[in-house]
Amino acid sequence: MASLNTFGAILTYAIELESKLHDYYQATGNSERAREADKRRARLERVRRETVLEITLEAIEGLNAANYTLNTSDTSAGGQKAVEQVAARFYADVAPKINVREAQRALERAGREHEALAQS
Repeated sequence: MASLNTFGAILTYAIELESKLHDYYQATGNSERAREADKRRARLERVRRETVLEITLEAIEGLNAANYTLNTSDTSAGGQKAVEQVAARFYADVAPKINVREAQRALERAGREHEALAQS
């Protein structure tokens, strides 16, 4: 798995994560959660487009995509809780490392949403 060592790599991974969650929830028949994942994906894509000029090329250390792998084969309630916990942990880990405030807020918001879903 790739190292998440740049702003672009983190946002690309976050967008891909939300796309995977959308597909996962479509497969489980949970269209509401699929829509929520799609909204988060669109929000993150917008943030990436709007903040691309503000990005500094500072290296980001300590993040690896392998630590945030989703198990999309388990569609049980426990499996759904597990993928939300992984997503929440990903956003909690990456948000503090981003130095563009708007992007950081978007990542924090996504993390809060996933944490709430993991608790429900």
